[in-house]
Amino acid sequence: MPDTQRHSKTPAERGSTRALPFWAWISAAVIIIVLDQITKIYFDQALQYGERWHVLPFFDFTLLYNPGAAFSFLADGQGWQRWFFTAIALAAIALIIHLLRRNSGQRLFCASLTCILGGAIGNVIDRIQHGHVIDFLLFYWDSWYFPAFNIADVAITCGAILLVLDEIRRMRQDRRKARNKG
Repeated sequence: MPDTQRHSKTPAERGSTRALPFWAWISAAVIIIVLDQITKIYFDQALQYGERWHVLPFFDFTLLYNPGAAFSFLADGQGWQRWFFTAIALAAIALIIHLLRRNSGQRLFCASLTCILGGAIGNVIDRIQHGHVIDFLLFYWDSWYFPAFNIADVAITCGAILLVLDEIRRMRQDRRKARNKG
């Protein structure tokens, strides 16, 4: 009898058979970290600070250092911001690892956290090693410039977008369930 009940459960009741284990999510984050660090090392060695390589009419490779946070927030601090942002990132990393362990069956949610995790660790490595984050991707149009960024920043941004999409998907599912009950 118990065997029959196990097979009669829906996939949602049994847990997703497509769930990726915790180590798979961590492995994906490691790939992001390695790609981020390799590109930062390359551009830090290939370019002089402030030098630009023109690639497209709206995109250059450059070498800039950001001691602050996103968009150079608090970049003009007296050095305390290095440890402040490192501490915030380490706390976020711990929370993300906890969430990945508890929610490994939620693929979109975990994919978003994995991107954020890889990017956060990539930038923390820079802050600890150099005291600043190495940026090398520069988009602009005419006299307008978007702040330079790196692969870690791209991963964090993609993760944030996926997190929003996951929440929208979850809200739609909740509304559907509520309609079906009522």
